[in-house]
Amino acid sequence: MSESTSKKSVAPALPDALREWFSRQQAYGPAIAVLLEVVIFSAIAPGFLTLDNLINISLQTAITGILAVGMTMVILTGGIDLSVGSLVALTGVSGALTASAAGLGLVVALAVGGGIGLVTGILVAYFRVAPFVVTLAGLTIARGLAFLLTGGRSVGSLPASFTFWGQTQLGILPLPVLVMLVTVAIGHFVLSRTVFGRQIYAIGGNAEASWLAGVPVQKVLVAVYAINGLLAGLAGAVLAARLGAGIPNSGQLYELDVIAAVVVGGTSLSGGRGGVLGSLLGALFIGTLNNGLNLTGVDPYLQKIVLGAVILAAVLVDSAGRRR
Repeated sequence: MSESTSKKSVAPALPDALREWFSRQQAYGPAIAVLLEVVIFSAIAPGFLTLDNLINISLQTAITGILAVGMTMVILTGGIDLSVGSLVALTGVSGALTASAAGLGLVVALAVGGGIGLVTGILVAYFRVAPFVVTLAGLTIARGLAFLLTGGRSVGSLPASFTFWGQTQLGILPLPVLVMLVTVAIGHFVLSRTVFGRQIYAIGGNAEASWLAGVPVQKVLVAVYAINGLLAGLAGAVLAARLGAGIPNSGQLYELDVIAAVVVGGTSLSGGRGGVLGSLLGALFIGTLNNGLNLTGVDPYLQKIVLGAVILAAVLVDSAGRRR
């Protein structure tokens, strides 16, 4: 018997009632959590349920939601990406720098994000470098490049063809929110209806068994990280368009919000279980939480403590659920 098998065999089992409770939390917890937030902040924060504030929440959720689709795929394979916040900054300034000169801002942002994601995937899949190490290095490299390209200054005076992606309203629906919803819909379709999606789940469940079953594990991993980078490029372009400038220090700590959204949404950090619809609810939870805490005057530093506590609670629920 292998060491890993021995460890699993002595892991304490949870009582049936507790196992059922954790199972329900993973299935319905994100929706219940969002509803509780709405009830609580409606009672204690004046103006929380106004149309303007709800639109603001949707805008705050949009960038996190776009990033959460790619991060969900990465985490489903058992990986992680700590570089997405820095990629948002780098792709945002790359798009802004080229938007006026060539009118290719969005294309450049997507290409930069996808290219960096591709390199990350190759390092993870073919060179067997731990995702944590690769993306931690990517975090600092991408941020440094963003400052190097801009000299530390914001890149403004963007053409309407670029700001269109962040400042257009379709009725009461901001275009970034529509972009997020379309991204989530495509991500859900890929994960639930395609062979590629099933391969992602299989790799997260057991990469070695998947390889023995004929799944092209390395190619799938490269594709997943490339998609994640591509979506970081999309998020970076949309954010720069919304702000009207490419800002090299934008996206700070976005990786924490995104990972929190994915984990709160029910995706297991060990891989193989979860989905983008849950991650969308997780993103909405994080966006609503940040908005509500701002409206109630909670200190920004305390807000980070609250976010950390939320991540810890979600991980504990996930860990307990895996012991069922």
